[in-house]
Amino acid sequence: MSRSREQVANDAAAALRDSIQGEGSPGVALVGFDGFVDVIINAVDTRASMTPEDFTPIRTISGFAARCDAAAGKSANIEMHVVEERFGGNGPLMAGGLARLGATTDYIGGIGETDPSRVHPLFEGFAERCREVVCIGPPGHTDALEFEDGKLMLGKPANMQAITWDLLRDRVGVSELARRCEEARLFGIVNWTLSGGVQGIWEGLIAEVLGRLDSPPGVFIDLSDPAKRTDADVKSAMECLGRMNALAPVTLGLNLAESERMDRVLGCGSYERNASLGKSERVSLAAEAIREAIGLDCVVVHPRDGAAAAEASGASAWFDGPFTREPKLSTGAGDHFNAGFAHARTVLGLPIEESLAIGCGTSGAYVRDAESPTSARVCELLEDLPPPAQA
Repeated sequence: MSRSREQVANDAAAALRDSIQGEGSPGVALVGFDGFVDVIINAVDTRASMTPEDFTPIRTISGFAARCDAAAGKSANIEMHVVEERFGGNGPLMAGGLARLGATTDYIGGIGETDPSRVHPLFEGFAERCREVVCIGPPGHTDALEFEDGKLMLGKPANMQAITWDLLRDRVGVSELARRCEEARLFGIVNWTLSGGVQGIWEGLIAEVLGRLDSPPGVFIDLSDPAKRTDADVKSAMECLGRMNALAPVTLGLNLAESERMDRVLGCGSYERNASLGKSERVSLAAEAIREAIGLDCVVVHPRDGAAAAEASGASAWFDGPFTREPKLSTGAGDHFNAGFAHARTVLGLPIEESLAIGCGTSGAYVRDAESPTSARVCELLEDLPPPAQA
């Protein structure tokens, strides 16, 4: 008998509470390799006065686009109001989320100062959450323009191009990477799109590390919006992940737009074929088709209002998330979904339905609170579950 949304959420919360009450973390999470300073920005529509925060923001991406379009052939001056600066990057945000959920977390990545052995000041609080951090370079920079209907991430990733397999071999060493992977239950490798060396790192791990492990970790991959990368690049990356999955179980995390791109590039045609179905069915079937096409252990797709996943075991599910139309912070929501889902499924070993609920709960709490939630906070949200978006 299938369970209701509320029952799945309550079962997930119960399992998460059990993990809090256990003695020590059930496993280590190792994450890498990017790092960004995120500047959270509101675009100013009109000002009531010159007091810094006395303005009405441009509320939607379409409104911002219209303002830009109206400047074509002319010019425009759009004021960017800095809300805050905070540590960012897909890896640090996922790792920070994992650490707050209770996973013993290590991080390797571009979170240093000009002297890469020293942690950048904005990452000091993040480093305190982790068991250990290894700085291998300075962070990139992102201007994150936030709107009510989404965000525009304007990235300056030059520093990330120095993070390569050769750098990891030099700064960390193959034997040490193998030791860390053997110890880890979860290995998160993220931001393929902006970090040109990530695929080389995948190849290095395949050739020199994963095959020598008695107990390889579950690998979680997040591409980070590959819209600018060519179809040939995407196909090459997916072929590489298929080979990695032969050595360690690989989970690919995708947002809705990314899943639509994968569905098209891989020739699945799932979204087009199932266009008449409801959203949850379309996304679930696409996750199944993409997973099968690449040959991975799991594919998870997380739109803003829920998530679907499909496993090699044949299990698949959709969970309606605790959607809010007024998030305090949206930058990092996907990374926190990844943290919650990977913590539940790979670190705690929970079933796919509960893992989706915890992923949605972690993201839902993050966008409401503008901070990484604890397991207790996620449980609280799941036990008093807000209605789904369509309700």
